[in-house]
Amino acid sequence: MKAIREARGISLRQLAKDIGRDPGFLSRVESDEQGAGDETLHLYAAYLDVPIAAITHKETPRDHERSGSPH
Repeated sequence: MKAIREARGISLRQLAKDIGRDPGFLSRVESDEQGAGDETLHLYAAYLDVPIAAITHKETPRDHERSGSPH
């Protein structure tokens, strides 16, 4: 999740503000310290314009850009 967000130049604070979530919560989700519900995952994926699988599976931004879809 974090790698894709950072590859797009989006700060955690900006993402949190735009999807209505706490930045601390999103930080813990990105670090796999806390799970996120389906609604948060859908908002996150929609904001980044990626499929849900792209943020729920480990991949590098380069892998995502190269294939255009998750592995």
